[in-house]
Amino acid sequence: MPDEQRPRRPATMKDVAAAADVGLGTVSRVFSNNGKVAASTRQRVEEVAARLNYRPSALGRGLKLSTASNIGLLVTDISNPFYGEFAEGLLGAANAIGHHVILCATGEDPATEREYVDLLLQERVGGIVAFPTSENRELWRSAQDLGTRVLFVDRTVPGIEAACLSVDHQAGARSATEHLLALGHRRIGYLGGPDRLTSGSMREAGYRRAHADVDVGVDERLVVRTRFTRETAYASAVRLLDAPDPPSALFVGNNVLGEAALTAVRDRGLSVPDDISLVMFDDVSWAKLVDPPVTVVAQPTRQLGAMAARTVLTARPEAQQLLLPPQLVVRRSTAAFYG
Repeated sequence: MPDEQRPRRPATMKDVAAAADVGLGTVSRVFSNNGKVAASTRQRVEEVAARLNYRPSALGRGLKLSTASNIGLLVTDISNPFYGEFAEGLLGAANAIGHHVILCATGEDPATEREYVDLLLQERVGGIVAFPTSENRELWRSAQDLGTRVLFVDRTVPGIEAACLSVDHQAGARSATEHLLALGHRRIGYLGGPDRLTSGSMREAGYRRAHADVDVGVDERLVVRTRFTRETAYASAVRLLDAPDPPSALFVGNNVLGEAALTAVRDRGLSVPDDISLVMFDDVSWAKLVDPPVTVVAQPTRQLGAMAARTVLTARPEAQQLLLPPQLVVRRSTAAFYG
């Protein structure tokens, strides 16, 4: 399709701010009539908005719902049951206290995250609960400058002072690895997410700390970081299993990686735990239903969601870390190793 025939996306508040060479806060004040704006600046913003055919949303102008009634929720993958349980907890608590929730899924893509945050700012939500990509620092700062309360979950964004709600990732990973070491395993593979994510780096740190505590070295060939997609996770699990000296146990960083690892184990004709023990971060429903059921580091996922709903509009803007303890749940996917 020729470019001139392609449908153009609607202009956003961010587009207007860039074209008018002003901040998002200035554009917001122009269209909400909330706060002082110089007459010349107001005229420039309005002229740019007219040229771009920008349409401020009714919610953004406060015509439908009180802005304090709206919470934006940014998750990464709605097919991941962890995010479904988290959203369920948040929605229930939000409804109970009279808040509405706008759900967005970023797919771990910084560009998509930018689009959704911009959309939520146009809708003038009172707060945003986000599993951030660790990028878009300036956009998150702009959100805070607009007075939008930001609560990160599981992860932080370097340079942004915002409250963060999570479980103690390092403690959870440490307990999982200690369990495997106590069973006699010394070659424990780690399949985790990108280390640029706070949750991934902390879980890997817990894995390493458990080894250091008992003076067991980590074979770096058994440490694999991958994206949270089933295809890449499966390929990474196969790489570990096909190593010349494969691990006797696997600790995987979340349920998507765990599903891929379990599939790879079975596709290789191996069995859990006879050939390889498996521990996974996240206690999702399928972990109890497979045979054998999987040993997990359980997060209080619905509780996290409910806490997020109650916290996002009341948390202080300065950084604070709100930690909940995870729990190791031992099932039949792990066994003693005597090799």
